[in-house]
Amino acid sequence: MDTLSRLLQDLDLQAEVFFSGGLCGLQSFSENEEAGHLHLLRSGAMTLFTDQGHKMHIDQPSVLFLPSGSRHRIQVEEGSEAQLVCATVLFRGQQKSQLMVQLPKFICIAIEDDAAVLEIARWIFAEAFSEHPGREMMINRLCDIFMVKLLRFVLVQGTVKLALLTASSHSALAPLMKELQQRPEQDWNLDTMASYVAMSRSKFATLFKETVGQAPMEYVTDLRMAMAQGLLKNNKPVGLVAHEVGYEDASSLTRVFKKRFGLTPRQWLKKYLSS
Repeated sequence: MDTLSRLLQDLDLQAEVFFSGGLCGLQSFSENEEAGHLHLLRSGAMTLFTDQGHKMHIDQPSVLFLPSGSRHRIQVEEGSEAQLVCATVLFRGQQKSQLMVQLPKFICIAIEDDAAVLEIARWIFAEAFSEHPGREMMINRLCDIFMVKLLRFVLVQGTVKLALLTASSHSALAPLMKELQQRPEQDWNLDTMASYVAMSRSKFATLFKETVGQAPMEYVTDLRMAMAQGLLKNNKPVGLVAHEVGYEDASSLTRVFKKRFGLTPRQWLKKYLSS
């Protein structure tokens, strides 16, 4: 069982809504060392800016989660309004630090991508934009449940997809992330990646880990494994798959694949097809 799965199994959190309504102009959110930030966009459009250099425009109902509680800004275009619910998410003990290790700097997911997340979000919006008795307590409890559903969704999706989204919104890392996606077969290592973004090894490694939630080569390996799975599903021979994702031969791919999934590529494909 991986760390994030174990964390979910023993999850103890408390969400507290501090804003619900229409947001206009520029709003800054201070760093919170004890809690993460959760934003649910009901309607409208907004742009997220982080102190790490990310910029992401969001124009559909979405959930935005910053596990580290880092400082950030939300900009709504002049003359427009975004309907938002904003909350802090307090985790017990070491859970927050474990999340920061396992997850990207922030997670942005379209609410409609998951039926369970969509349903709970609707409940939160219904309570947040009403005047029902017990409204505040209901919203906070719903946000607790929402966070568990969100983290389950992360487990299903895998951190590679989420990390790509996060890093692709970073001005310095975006070109590299695109290159990794398009050319996974290249001989990538810490030196070549740092050189690609014109940074020193140490500066690049720190920025990548803080942004993506993984060390650079860990991400490259996970990316290659995810791509290998996709190619195997399309009945590509293992040797060809190995070449396309950056391994010398089938044996090299099989060794890494089995270490990652506990099965050889052929065993994994057989299990996938049977299910």
